[in-house]
Amino acid sequence: MKLLKAPKLRRGDVIAIIAPASAPSASEKIEKGVRYFEQLGYRVKLGTHVHAQHGHLAGTDEQRLNDLNTMLRDPQVKAIFAVRGGYGTPRLLPFVDYKAIRQQPKIIVGYSDITGLQLAIFRKTGLVTFSGPMSGVEFWKKPDPYTEEHFWRLVTSTKKPGKLPQPAKEPSKKRISGRAEGPLLGGNLSLIISNLGTPFSPSYKNAILALEEISEEPYRADRMLIHLRNAGILSQINGLLLGHFTDCKPSDPKKPHLTMPQVFDETLQDARVPTLERFQYGHIARKLTLPLGVHTRLDADALSVELMESAVV
Repeated sequence: MKLLKAPKLRRGDVIAIIAPASAPSASEKIEKGVRYFEQLGYRVKLGTHVHAQHGHLAGTDEQRLNDLNTMLRDPQVKAIFAVRGGYGTPRLLPFVDYKAIRQQPKIIVGYSDITGLQLAIFRKTGLVTFSGPMSGVEFWKKPDPYTEEHFWRLVTSTKKPGKLPQPAKEPSKKRISGRAEGPLLGGNLSLIISNLGTPFSPSYKNAILALEEISEEPYRADRMLIHLRNAGILSQINGLLLGHFTDCKPSDPKKPHLTMPQVFDETLQDARVPTLERFQYGHIARKLTLPLGVHTRLDADALSVELMESAVV
């Protein structure tokens, strides 16, 4: 499938804010996220149901889907930001207006549960989406400068980004030597697993696969990584980026358990490809934004990840 890219963002463009998954913990996060974008010179359009709540969800499936499809179809909207992740986007995948995405490519931003939506969009349309900061998580208060600078550079410039900058005091670690190239895919491990075997899971053949997770006990992360292995994904990819597995620790450390390093050692044996650990990506304040689908070069020996093309046009 041909790669599809959205036009770059320009000052004055309209940014949409929607809540396709869980509801934000406080309405001020929505309001302050709006102010952040407006202070940068953008106009903001809120989803009609962005303040709705239905259990843990940000409104019913119908409400969340309506906001998503409305913004996808709106010719004024140039970018769509999720307020937060949580859980909820897999419920919407069969009903997303993928035709509208192909006709009007837009910058779509989020991570965590939004991974499910992003992978489905890539499978159905080939659109590059951005696994990066959300309006009600990073952008409702002063964001980390590293996170902010890297994100805006990706979505506002058509220049090839080149090597992704790792923070000087937080270097990646080489796990397996070598060099590899391929489309950059991945995101939150739980959502990658939930999409496998469905019409919303892309091909990972020859990909550079990035993984991150939060608040899963090691045995649960083990189960998901073994699922990737048993599904043949780990033997298809060209390279592997292990982001941060935040708070992935046992609920009762006194009981017998494996550590996450042990889980990686025992579950990733099929992934004999260039691999980095501690890649600066995931549920962390200081994070890289990953343009999913972009051709990427990984040099594990040099601890280098390089984007070989622009993420926008």
